[in-house]
Amino acid sequence: MALYENARRAAQAAFVSEWSLMERLAREGQSPSVLFIGCSDSRVMPSRVLGARPGDVFVMRNVANVVPPADAGESAVGAVIEYAVVHLKVPHIVVCGHLDCGGVHALDASLDPHREPHITRWLAYIRPALQEIPPDLTGEARHRAVVEANVRLQLRHLRTYPCVAQALREGRLTLHGWVYDLGTGSLWRCDEETGHFVE
Repeated sequence: MALYENARRAAQAAFVSEWSLMERLAREGQSPSVLFIGCSDSRVMPSRVLGARPGDVFVMRNVANVVPPADAGESAVGAVIEYAVVHLKVPHIVVCGHLDCGGVHALDASLDPHREPHITRWLAYIRPALQEIPPDLTGEARHRAVVEANVRLQLRHLRTYPCVAQALREGRLTLHGWVYDLGTGSLWRCDEETGHFVE
């Protein structure tokens, strides 16, 4: 009951503080400018990362900010992408990874597919990112390299969706790859030409 009461009070307080905006959004509907694909990690809050208000961001979150390839048959993810691109016509899609990502750490752990079958299957979508990592990298440097490689991989997966490919061809959509540093609040973006991340 305490959880519900806290949520009710917070929701009412937020509504009152932005009443005119919320009333307009309820009346006119949403027209977000970005689809944010991020990790489910409780420390990564898309509205804080983007400095966004209600109505600004369409959000999809899952473990390790995964975008399965279009032919993988993951309908929940595909539905979000199609709705954002076809119906909401967002001009930007951001794939945002973050440091200290549990999903990325799990790649180096020995997962038990009998005990954690869903996590094991899900992480198969990011395992190819490991092929980009030099074998001599260890510790934090390796982790960061895998996080960055995973963002690049998911951007490639995004391009396999027909609606995304068409919007890119028509010049009405831009893809962005970001990495968020939980410890410093720094945001790094993927340079489209080099594939390197710059602050």
